[in-house]
Formats: sequence, structure tokens, C-alpha cells
Amino acid sequence: MSVDSASVNLTNHFLIAMPGLEDAIFFKSVVFVCEHSPRGALGLVINKPADMDMEALFGKIDLPLKRLDLVASPVFQGGPVQTERGFVLHETVRAEGQDPNQSLYASTMTIPGGLEMTTSKDVLEALSTGSGPQRVLVSLGYSAWGEGQLETELGENSWLTVDADPTVIFETPVDQRYDKALALLGLQAWMLSTQAGHA
Repeated sequence: MSVDSASVNLTNHFLIAMPGLEDAIFFKSVVFVCEHSPRGALGLVINKPADMDMEALFGKIDLPLKRLDLVASPVFQGGPVQTERGFVLHETVRAEGQDPNQSLYASTMTIPGGLEMTTSKDVLEALSTGSGPQRVLVSLGYSAWGEGQLETELGENSWLTVDADPTVIFETPVDQRYDKALALLGLQAWMLSTQAGHA
């Protein structure tokens, strides 16, 4: 089965790994797709914690963390690309009177559906002072697909796709995110076969 790259845009969707996808990072992963275009796709794995919490991360970049709600939150392994760099997925924040098309932070990708992904330090500085976006997920690294690559993987039954639900990203316990994402499709993990079906 081939997937026409012109007809599918998975921005603001979840990719849910099928059981046959055994890559260490992507096994049983849920990826939030930040951007998908004919040139390729970029996303963040939202259910694979790194060996670091937010307090440790802020210590590494010499910032205090005055957001007590975030101190013990895990930092995530967002994917295999640029694993030394931080990517902050957060709800859209606007200052009063600010241009609605302009992000509050410097290097930010606006994602349809009310989320943004920021790579500049200013969002971390805002969090360190006790302000910043209320709901955040911080990852080290990201996941990327070149032109046509994700469409090929979809055609190989490597991923299921579903519209993203922010509650899965920000409110669901990490170990339940895979099952919750599947539930958006009315599925449970035991229903998935490791054998890809080909008609």
C-alpha cells in the first residue's frame, strides 16, 4: 500500500508504534507530530523518560526551577536527532495585546491546535522564575523523517495514527500514554498483531 504524501498531513497527530517496530527508541512509543509536510516530518516521543528530571536539567543549565509542580517531572527522550538539545512542547502563551500570530518565545514552531514547540532558552528562563506555560513537556532530541519516509513507514504498517489529545501529553501518567493513545482509536494493546497484514 502506498500513502500519497500530498494527501496526508499528520501535524498535531500521534504516531503510535505497532508491535513490529522494535527500534529501541520507538518500541511502544507515542510520537507527537509537530510538523508534517511534503519535505518530511518532525515529532517528539512523549512516553520515553530520560534518566533525568526537570530539576536536574535546570541544574545543568545553571537555572533555578521555581515551578514546584515541575521539579520531579521527567525529561523525555524525544528522538534520536540532536539528543543534547532541548525541545519544549507547551501550550500557547500570549501576552496581553500581543499579536496572536507571534509567539512569546524566540525560536518557536506554532502547531495547529493550541500548542507550540520552542527550542530557545527563554521558555526555560520563564519556567525558572516560576512563570512560563502552565503545561509543558521537555525532551532532549527529536524524531525526524525525510521526504516520503514517514509515508513509507505508514505503508509498512509501522505506525497507527490518530488526532492528538493534549491530555495524553500533559495529564496522563507516562506509563499509561501508549494505552491511552490506542484508546483514542478504540484499541487495546492486545488487539495489535506483530504481523503486518497485506491484502
